[in-house]
Amino acid sequence: MPALVETKFFRPQLRDGSVPRPRLDAQLGPRSRLTLVSAPAGFGKTTVVGSWLADHASATGARVAWVSLDAADRDPVTFWTYVLTALDRAAPGTGSAGLTVLEAGQPVEAALVAVLNELSVRPDDVVLVLDDYHLAESPSIRPDVAFLLERLPPQLRLVISTRADPTLPLARLRARGELTEVRAADLRFTDDETSAFLAAATGLSLAASDVAALGHRTEGWIASLQLAAISLRDREDPSGFIAGFAGDDRYVVDYLVEEVLGEEPAEVRDFLLSTAVLDRLSGPLCDAVTATTGGTLMLESLERRNLFVVPLDDQRRWYRYHHLFADMLHAHLLQERPEAIPELHRRASAWYAEAGQPEEAVRHALDAGDTNRAAELVELAIPDLRRERRESVLRRWAGELPREVLGNRPVLAIGLVGGLMASNDFADVAGRLRDIEQMLTRPASELVVVDHHELERVAGAVAMYWAGLALVGGDLPGAVDHAQDAMTLAVEGDELTRAAAAGLAGLASWGMGDVGAAHRAYTACAEGLTRADHIADVLGCSLSLADMELTLGRLGDAERTLRHALELAAQHGPAQPAVMRGTADMLVGLSRTAWHRNDLEEAADLVRRADELGESAGLPQHPYRWRVALARLRSAAADYTTALELLDEAERVYVGDFAPQVHPIHATRARVLLASGDLAAAAAWAREHELSADDELHYLREYEHLTLARVLLAQHRAVGSSEPLRQATWLLDRLLSAAETGNRFGTVIEVEVLRARAHRAAGDDAAALTALDHAVVLGEVDGWLRFFVDAGPVLTPLLRDVAERRPGSEFVSRLLARPEPAREDGSPKAAAPAAGTLVDPLSDRELDVLRLLGSDLDGPAIARELVVSLNTVRTHTKHIYTKLDVTNRRAAVTRGHQLGLLSRSVQR
Repeated sequence: MPALVETKFFRPQLRDGSVPRPRLDAQLGPRSRLTLVSAPAGFGKTTVVGSWLADHASATGARVAWVSLDAADRDPVTFWTYVLTALDRAAPGTGSAGLTVLEAGQPVEAALVAVLNELSVRPDDVVLVLDDYHLAESPSIRPDVAFLLERLPPQLRLVISTRADPTLPLARLRARGELTEVRAADLRFTDDETSAFLAAATGLSLAASDVAALGHRTEGWIASLQLAAISLRDREDPSGFIAGFAGDDRYVVDYLVEEVLGEEPAEVRDFLLSTAVLDRLSGPLCDAVTATTGGTLMLESLERRNLFVVPLDDQRRWYRYHHLFADMLHAHLLQERPEAIPELHRRASAWYAEAGQPEEAVRHALDAGDTNRAAELVELAIPDLRRERRESVLRRWAGELPREVLGNRPVLAIGLVGGLMASNDFADVAGRLRDIEQMLTRPASELVVVDHHELERVAGAVAMYWAGLALVGGDLPGAVDHAQDAMTLAVEGDELTRAAAAGLAGLASWGMGDVGAAHRAYTACAEGLTRADHIADVLGCSLSLADMELTLGRLGDAERTLRHALELAAQHGPAQPAVMRGTADMLVGLSRTAWHRNDLEEAADLVRRADELGESAGLPQHPYRWRVALARLRSAAADYTTALELLDEAERVYVGDFAPQVHPIHATRARVLLASGDLAAAAAWAREHELSADDELHYLREYEHLTLARVLLAQHRAVGSSEPLRQATWLLDRLLSAAETGNRFGTVIEVEVLRARAHRAAGDDAAALTALDHAVVLGEVDGWLRFFVDAGPVLTPLLRDVAERRPGSEFVSRLLARPEPAREDGSPKAAAPAAGTLVDPLSDRELDVLRLLGSDLDGPAIARELVVSLNTVRTHTKHIYTKLDVTNRRAAVTRGHQLGLLSRSVQR
């Protein structure tokens, strides 16, 4: 996600001496779907909205989400990240779900649905202000703004401040009475307001005729009046100045800017013009750009004199010019000193580079027209950005730097390829790789290289990215071949290329079913990334390693892998905040190992801790992983309704990655259906996915075929037919052979438990005992209890026989002492009691509302469903949040799942 400029969320501070404008406050007051404040530059739109909001929020308790937009926000992800973050800060919990959807790369509309649903049940009102919307409006943003506008819940009010009418259905809103408009004619100062403003700004007591004349000549244009006030301060004959003042808006501005600049000392004028190239101003930065000293004192002086500088923080370290004033300064700089502009940008670029802010440094280099300097800065920034997982910046630069600049810069070119690959933008990568290969055939003297150490890595990196393209394209053997080439070409000490190549080879081997080879390659990858100090990437590797270790039957190793990743995060997190992203996934992974050990209390605690960290501590795949983990626990507690709801949610928020999806959610859902006794639905799942006992076996569908075997065993138990049992036995025998050949002993344990059930159902207790004994031998090494527990009481007599063979086995004793599990025989166990209790329990009606909060319905739809008013829904929601000690819809649903409240609302 893009880095956020905090000052863009600041509401404007009202200056001392601001003129009260109650007529505009009244005009803005009526509630409308959209409040539009539209006028040219300098009409005080931002000030008017800020003043009204200060009173409105104080009087009504409304939450205010403010975003000051600029041209950099035309990118949809950047725009909506700011908007949703502002909403979440104003009303905690409203934007987090949408931000997670955005971060996962899903459509903006999906993120807005999540936010609108959250807002629709809030008990308080929220005002969203999009200031300077004209700067950010673009064809890629308009449809989603219109989508938001059309679906605003009553709690949300949208205010747009803009220089030009937005491309939105204004006529339709106007006809419906859903549009409040404040335009230039409304914003112009009246004579009384002009008099009050000039008195406060100049300290002069002007004659009413002079006030009226100036108001008439400026037509109440506030920026013009402010400029005039500055010019009037030291005039001995203010009436004469006003009498000679004439012209329309454009000429008035030109004249007044000239007057202001002309009245300032040369050093102030030079300062203003030289710093016009800056979006933000600080003392040291201004010193660098002007090649002088005293920038901090100058900015403080300008602020005291109200000379169009706006503080951006409470410490008065950063400022910006008033937008209109900045525009005029730019125009005069371009008119008076156009030849100086590139040098001013170069100085700004140099300062930002020295300050360790490469994004601003590159932007100013590009604005200076110095693409070669920009290319150098990008090349130097690549290693840190790569380590910090800021590939989106590299992706943007790949589009901004001309291709001809890359033609002889292999280090820069391969770094930008990395940004594209990490951003899943593959369209242009093959062509870029071929260009780099051509570069490497040239003499070194023809190449431009800033980071010579990185040049040695290029050949290996090219092969590594070819491996990535092959993997994405489904050419798994080709991915392995290219990865091996990359490791051969990697120079000594190039841990990153070797690690990445090993990881790609591991993913390819994993997809082909060679989990042992995949684990060895991925282990090498994680070790190399650790040596390269790419700790954030190690956490992602750890999840895949743990998955492989579970498949290989190494439950203890999986736990150690995940705990080691958490230790790395704790160790490196303070210095590298990006490392903390993924810690929630580690906890969810550990909950799975605890579940396999049948330590459901520990598993539940880990899931809870992961949720408390928040989705910002998770990788893009965390939302679906967390729901699957909680569904597994609810199913173990025989709360099948909640488990199925969670799995439905998991499918909606699913985000994949390069790792093969060897445990598809739909198969897990079939297992829950089977455990609940819904054999018909489980059988329908098998038909829908075209699964049969005679399928050619492949590792990627092993979990599905194991699920099919469970369905067949349940069908035999339900109807007594021998054919499902024959098919299950045939399938399980083949699965056993494949798993043993691949050393997938975690799979072997599950298969042998199922084979024991199949043989016992066929009356072959000897074969059943052999299979079960083999499963016990493998399972007791690391404590694999859950597969045995899920088998139910049907294996209890056989377990007693195993106990006689293995006297003193604590593992077998624990199996015999297990509680009765859920059964796959059409007679589910009664639902377990809630996982916790509330001091103040939810009422029946509140349980109904909580259940619907877990759906896709918005507030009005929930009200219609329950045949109550929207205010009643909001009241119930407020009580639910208080009783569950949460602040948003998602947290309430999560807490409800944990307490088993959702299933009770359905059963009731």
